[in-house]
Amino acid sequence: MDRTDSLDAPGEPVTVHAPAGTIIGRRTGRTRRFLGIPFAEAPTGARRFAAPVRRGRFPEPFDASRHGATAQCVPLFATTTVPEPSVPGDDVLNLGIVTPATDADDRVPFPVMVWIHGGAFLAGSQASPWYDGRAFARDGVVCVTVGYRLGVDGFALLDDVPTNLGLRDLLLALDWVQENIAAFGGDPDRVTVAGQSAGGAAVLALLSSPAGGGRFHRAVSLSGVTHDVGADAARDFLCRLGNRLGVPPTRAGFGSRTVEHIQQAVIDLRDERDDNTLVLGPFVGDDILPVSLTDGLGVHGHDIPLLLGATGDEFDGAAAPRDPHPSPSRTAELAADLAAEAAARAAGTRVTDTLFRAACQRVAVSRRDAAADTWLYSFEWPSPVLGGATHCIDIPFFFDVLYAPGAAEALGPNPPAELAGSMHADLVGFVRGQEPTWARATGALGDPAREYGRPGGALAADTAGVFDPVVPTPSEGAEAC
Repeated sequence: MDRTDSLDAPGEPVTVHAPAGTIIGRRTGRTRRFLGIPFAEAPTGARRFAAPVRRGRFPEPFDASRHGATAQCVPLFATTTVPEPSVPGDDVLNLGIVTPATDADDRVPFPVMVWIHGGAFLAGSQASPWYDGRAFARDGVVCVTVGYRLGVDGFALLDDVPTNLGLRDLLLALDWVQENIAAFGGDPDRVTVAGQSAGGAAVLALLSSPAGGGRFHRAVSLSGVTHDVGADAARDFLCRLGNRLGVPPTRAGFGSRTVEHIQQAVIDLRDERDDNTLVLGPFVGDDILPVSLTDGLGVHGHDIPLLLGATGDEFDGAAAPRDPHPSPSRTAELAADLAAEAAARAAGTRVTDTLFRAACQRVAVSRRDAAADTWLYSFEWPSPVLGGATHCIDIPFFFDVLYAPGAAEALGPNPPAELAGSMHADLVGFVRGQEPTWARATGALGDPAREYGRPGGALAADTAGVFDPVVPTPSEGAEAC
């Protein structure tokens, strides 16, 4: 089945009989884990660069004790904040399920969260330990993590190739969840689709798509953007990539090279030219995304409650950690650095503001007339290692996995557990169908947002003006956790 023995799920075997067939996972304490379940046929051979094909019923019991193959063969960077293991194999269209372990007689349908990993639509891994759903299962939520095609294989704009193959993969995965999740104790009528970075952008794309209707009922976008790929930029990049590979930028040309070879060429092209290779992603102008994400959000998904936000610094974090006890010779320099950061925030000119926070406001404006509400958050806790509230570091807090592999390297040795408890509880409550305790977004300047981990303040507070750095609005009724 193309697995890796190093990622075995511990515990005793547990069997589920689902419409997809008999699936054998592992039970540990009050948690059951089913890993690497293929929801589609492997996208190889004639199925490469083709729309995903639904997986047939398993003819024999399927061993779901290990993570399945990842679409990522080569990481986008040598070192990434999120641990992103690459698992070899062809069956990259697979999903993992972590669910509460209860007796059949006592089982009630649990709400479901389907998680889409990030990685700039070029990389990332559903097998990351930061996406371990055991804390969700502990709190009565079924957590599903999904793999989808990436880069050229998932989002290349090529003649005779369906567009947005990665999004089509995700839609088919959501269909699988609708048909099978009840067998795992999940409620197909309470499915939340959630993701971070590219995963958050995928959530917004699915929410804005006419094809997304009926497949999910709530949505969460962490550090997602509303940028869609232009045809000219995509084709120009594919031509340069084809030249590097020595093949024409066609289905046959790229199909003559392995996925690993292509992914490595993307990395080499970026390193060689210091190039912007982030040009493969959701494409506008087909049946999945007929109009821009912003326009689509004004039409579709209006019955779906949405929670979205960004970290305070995203890609604008300090280059080095701040010394809490600087020497006298460094005090003035550190003060100047902090003043410069504050000025950039106030001007709203950082990448964080123009790419991520602006997207939150655009989404709120697009959904101003929606029947379902929109809520905003801002993650402000500065990592002592990274020197800011940078991209990705909110994930261990939302998943309540502060001591997962790689967390200490990003968060330091003592991240605030109470902040993780608060953020995780808010996300669990939202997935359960509860209304957040802070004010809804209206699409106006100074929209309120739940502010997590603000230095010198409460762990979380109801503040206004977080997404309006130019014209701040005083906070009313600030609320602590």
